[in-house]
Amino acid sequence: MDSKIETKIINHSSFQKIKTLIKIVSTGLISTAIIWELVNLYGTFHNWQVSKDLNWIFWIDRIALISHGIEALIAAYYTRLQQKNPLQYSIYTFFVGTVGLLELKIGQEGKE
Repeated sequence: MDSKIETKIINHSSFQKIKTLIKIVSTGLISTAIIWELVNLYGTFHNWQVSKDLNWIFWIDRIALISHGIEALIAAYYTRLQQKNPLQYSIYTFFVGTVGLLELKIGQEGKE
């Protein structure tokens, strides 16, 4: 797909509303995943076990945390190429996910 068409789709007004909703939901879910993992770690240190029925939640949150971590690393790399603060943008991308990478891509296209 042509990059101008992609940018036009991404900048469409309805996409902006969806993007905002994704940012809010993603930040909440990633924060919940971090808390969930911390509770699990605390439980491990204090010898109490979470029900085996909840193991699937741990797998989902670990996958989400790892994938968002990878996105944050990618964002840090590309942000550094744009002479911006990589730490700030990678933390932002960690919490909002792919939307942060899309915003970074649009910023990069505007620079070219």
